[in-house]
Amino acid sequence: MGGEEVKGVVVPESVLKKRKRSEEWALAKKQELEATKKKNVANRKLIYVRAKQYAKEYDEQQKELIQLKREAKLKGGFYVNPEAKLLFIIRIRGINAMHPKTRKILQLLRLRQIFNGVFLKVNKATMNMLHRVEPYVTYGYPNLKSVKELIYKRGYGKLNKRRTALTDNSIIEQALGKYGIICIEDLIHEIMTVGPHFKEANNFLWPFKLKAPLGGLKKKRNHYVEGGDAGNREDYINELIRRMN
Repeated sequence: MGGEEVKGVVVPESVLKKRKRSEEWALAKKQELEATKKKNVANRKLIYVRAKQYAKEYDEQQKELIQLKREAKLKGGFYVNPEAKLLFIIRIRGINAMHPKTRKILQLLRLRQIFNGVFLKVNKATMNMLHRVEPYVTYGYPNLKSVKELIYKRGYGKLNKRRTALTDNSIIEQALGKYGIICIEDLIHEIMTVGPHFKEANNFLWPFKLKAPLGGLKKKRNHYVEGGDAGNREDYINELIRRMN
């Protein structure tokens, strides 16, 4: 009658319900943990396979490039690298005497602070924006080493609108799992190859906060071709990334 009798003691119905509910919760939690463990094991195997595949792909690209350069040299010509698809932009100047339109473009590029860096896809719209803000930024074509070092050392993701350190693959999977990007190697590959989900992967990455370059800048008011620092420095951006990372 509203309870259960145990050796002459009546246990209230509310206590019984609570006990039953706790058991159900404990069982559900146990099942969830087991499912997560199984998923993690499967994920680890998949990540290993993908990392191996990417390493092989990068090696083949490098070998092909060397082969093409050798062939061109034998024929007495030069090998011209294909047009780069990826840019890395670093802001090198502050806000003094800045045109409002220039400031707006820097905000659109997510370069709100000095020595902030972002990846960008090379297209006409991007290049037009960069020409407008050229005195305030330096940019070039990063190589695989630079992309890896930036993401591994200074990579932060945007999770629930918050800056989150990429300490675990689960953070990346949570944000980009629906695009098939489940680990840091997937993220590097998507950025490096400017894949179909580059926009989502790049938006997930928080702008890189770099340190002041080791050895300083030469003359940031002048263009790179005039012996300064601003503007397009093509492959020489990698040397600057080493000094700022």
